[in-house]
Parts: sequence; C-alpha cells; structure tokens
Amino acid sequence: MFTTTYDSPIGILTLACDSEGLRHIIFPGGDRAFDTPPDWESRAEPFTHVVTELDEYFAGTRREFTVTLAPTGTEFQQTVWNALRAVEYAETCSYGDIAKRIGKPKASRAVGAANGANPIPIIVPCHRIVGASGQLTGFAGGLLTKSWLLAHERGEGQLFDFTNP
Repeated sequence: MFTTTYDSPIGILTLACDSEGLRHIIFPGGDRAFDTPPDWESRAEPFTHVVTELDEYFAGTRREFTVTLAPTGTEFQQTVWNALRAVEYAETCSYGDIAKRIGKPKASRAVGAANGANPIPIIVPCHRIVGASGQLTGFAGGLLTKSWLLAHERGEGQLFDFTNP
C-alpha cells in the first residue's frame, strides 16, 4: 500500500492506494481517523491523478471524479457506495432514498452503516447523504467538515477556515 498526504482546505488528508486503485481518504480527525500502518510506503507518484482531481474539486471546477477506486467492503457496502456516486454534485438525499435506489427500501439503517464505513469520502460523496428530515447526520470528518463540503459544492463560500482554527 502506498500513502501520501494532501493539504486540502479541510485539513491534511491521507491518501492510500495500491495497484488496484485508491483505497482510502483519511481525515485528520473524527471518529474514523487512524495512523497509517508502518508497512505502508510513503510515495507521492501514484497519486498524481488523484491530487489533480482533488485540486480541481476544491477549486470548484470538478464535479465528478474519474480516478480508479478500489474500496474494500461487503457486497452490500459496495452497492451503497456505487449509489452514493450517483448523487449529483451539490445535491443531498436521505439514507432512505439510497435504500430505495438500491432496491432495499427498508434498509435505511443498513445504508447508514455502509455510508459510515465508506473508505473514500469526498470522491464517494457520503457527505451528500442527510437524515430523513434534511438534518446533517454523522460524518467521518465531523459535521463541520460535512457542512463545509456541502457549502463548497453549493458555492456558498467558506464556513470555516480549517487551516486556522
């Protein structure tokens, strides 16, 4: 596994990939943050395309990602993650909406769990999924980050400067 860091407007993200594709985007904090294992090799070269697309996303010029993804998860998780990628830029939908889209209308809680296990946030846009009432719900990078990403996509400006808390 190769790893590098990416200095984004929402903090320093850790990227991890192997020969299959991008496997992780890791937030610096939040309940899913973790230190990279010692056997992961730090190398920037495999991430050139990912970094370019993230730069474009944060600049507001990219709405869809084309990088090769290789998330590890169950068949159900993979189905949910694929459905997340179909949620349009700057749009939101609920866990129940995703459950209906994948043909499991009573599985909104399971969809929530799969959404929370998404190893490639931002590119697999789990931040676009909200509660049934429209309220923001859990996010690996924290609700402030989720708010920031949604505001960014809607062109509403910066809610918070993560580089100068």
